[in-house]
Amino acid sequence: MNKLIVSPSPHDENYMKTSGIMLNVIIALIPALCVGCYIFGWRVITLTAVCIASCMIFEYLSRRLMKRSNTITDLSAVVTGVLLAMNLPVTLPYWMAVIGCFVAIVIVKQLFGGLGQNFANPAITARIVLMVSFPKAMTHWIQPASYDYDAVSSATPLAMGKDAELPSYIDLLLGNVGGCLGETCALALLAGGLYLAAKKIISLAAPVSFIGSLAVLMAIAGEDPLYHILAGGVFLGAFFMATDYATTPITFKGKIVFGLGCGIITFVIRHFGSYPEGVSFSILLMNILTPYIEQVTRTKIFGAKEAEKNEG
Repeated sequence: MNKLIVSPSPHDENYMKTSGIMLNVIIALIPALCVGCYIFGWRVITLTAVCIASCMIFEYLSRRLMKRSNTITDLSAVVTGVLLAMNLPVTLPYWMAVIGCFVAIVIVKQLFGGLGQNFANPAITARIVLMVSFPKAMTHWIQPASYDYDAVSSATPLAMGKDAELPSYIDLLLGNVGGCLGETCALALLAGGLYLAAKKIISLAAPVSFIGSLAVLMAIAGEDPLYHILAGGVFLGAFFMATDYATTPITFKGKIVFGLGCGIITFVIRHFGSYPEGVSFSILLMNILTPYIEQVTRTKIFGAKEAEKNEG
C-alpha cells in the first residue's frame, strides 16, 4: 500500500539552487570575457580576477563581522565581481576596482541583509559610484587590439560626434570598438543571454521590452535604432542586470513594465542628455521603482476579494 509522503517545498524536481543559477550566469558571461581578452589584452584577466577576489573577500569578512553564515559558496559574489569588471574600462587602476567591489558587496548587498534583500543591483550601483568619483579614469578607453594602456583616451561609439566615422554594424557585433571590457561584443552578450533563457534562468520579457522600446523611440526620434541597440551596454544591461532576481519584478507584467522603463529612461538620457550612455542609470532608477511595479502588477489570488474599507 502506497503512503502519501509529505515533504517541504519546493516540490519541483528541476529546482535549481542559487549556486547552480550563478554558475550558469558565469558560463553565459564567458564568451564576452573571452572576446574582451582578445580585443583589450591580458589586463582583462587580471582586472576581472581582482574584482572577483575582492568581492569574495569583502563578502566573507562582512558576513563574519555581522555574525552571519558564510555565503561565498553560492557564487553570487563571483557573479557580482565579473559583472562589475565587465562594466569597467580595462585601464582602470586596480585599487579603484577594489573600492567598487566594496561598494557593491558591503554597502549595497550586505548592509541590506545579503543576497535577495538588496534594493539595487550591486554591480550597477558600484559602476555609477565609480563614475561619479573617478570620471577621468572611468572614461579612459583604448583602441581595440592596440594593447597600449597608456594611450590617449579614445571615444566609445556613443560618444563619437555625428561628423566622425562611425563603426560598422559588424564592428559593433564583434566588439571591435572602444568601451568597457565586457560590453563591446553584442554577439557574445546575445549568445550568453539566449543561453540563460534556454536554461530558463531568465525570462526574455524584460530584455525584449527594454531593447524594443529603446529601438522604437530612437526610430521615432530619427536616429539609427540598430546602432543604439548594438552600441554601449544595452545587451549587457538587458540580459544580465535587468533580469536580476532580487532587484527586478517577479511578475511577467512587471518584467515588461521594468524593461519599458529602462528603455524609455535610456532613450531620454542618450537623446536629450549630455551623457552618451544611460543604461546603468536607467536600471538603477527602475530598481528603486520595483516594489511599486510589483504592487501594481501582482496577480490576484484566485477567489480573493478586496478588503472593504471601513466607513465612518
